[in-house]
Amino acid sequence: MAHFAKISEENLVLYTSTLDNKDCVDSNGNESESVGQAYLQKHNNWPSHLWIKTSYNTEANVHKLGGTPFRGNYAGIGYTWDSVNQIFWKPQPFPSWTKDIATASWVSPAGNAPEVTDEMATNLQHYEWDEASLSWIVVTTNA
Repeated sequence: MAHFAKISEENLVLYTSTLDNKDCVDSNGNESESVGQAYLQKHNNWPSHLWIKTSYNTEANVHKLGGTPFRGNYAGIGYTWDSVNQIFWKPQPFPSWTKDIATASWVSPAGNAPEVTDEMATNLQHYEWDEASLSWIVVTTNA
């Protein structure tokens, strides 16, 4: 199966579609993004250049099955297509977070959240990002 993201002129992912591989094969028998785009334009009345191939098995620039990652992340509704870096970006979680091109993910100014200790887990505590202090804070989950 081939997966494509339908994007707006503003590069916002509106929808994802699955195609049978036969609908994406060129005359030489090779899978082709442009063939899939033409098929989707014909059958969905949406311009071919606004259909972008995406990989169902790619997240944070890692292929879940050990293959080659493709376009950073599987496109989801509300994601943004970055044609310069060829990455589908999840929505920015907080204004202070920046893009890490290598991992196709957003990074806080303080880095990743600290590891939750066994004691914290027992007390139903975890870390959440606090944008006001630009830091990770401990939060207790209400049981």
